[in-house]
Amino acid sequence: MKIQIFKIRLSDEFIYNDQKRLDRFLQQNTILKYETAFVKDEESYWSVVLYFEELELQINEPKSEKYSVEKEVELSIYEIKILDSLKLWRSEKAKDQKLPVYFIATNKELFSIAKYKPAKKEELLEIKGFGKHKIENYGQEIIEILETV
Repeated sequence: MKIQIFKIRLSDEFIYNDQKRLDRFLQQNTILKYETAFVKDEESYWSVVLYFEELELQINEPKSEKYSVEKEVELSIYEIKILDSLKLWRSEKAKDQKLPVYFIATNKELFSIAKYKPAKKEELLEIKGFGKHKIENYGQEIIEILETV
């Protein structure tokens, strides 16, 4: 059994990164026991003591499932408006870049976006077919469409 101590500072400038570090650690290890304490010093923070064992690395660990909608799923009126706006944007983008529309995004990807409604570019990673390239090139525009419809 090993021990790891985390300090989760409550100020806005630190809490996100401190929590992210803790979350990453929790994913990579098996926690056997934990203790927490609120410390009120010059700055207030949570002290987290974790008793753990390291997880064994799996060589063929399956990729996490990405969001993808089946064709049978019906869209609401609002989702249809989103899909129509995305298709119009895709057509214009493909015309400007002299590319087939499916290079920008497939119908299934646009359908999934309309149903999933990501709020930030990073959430597009959860949709099947969207990787770093598509998000860098089109992510901000897609999010802006979702915000305006």
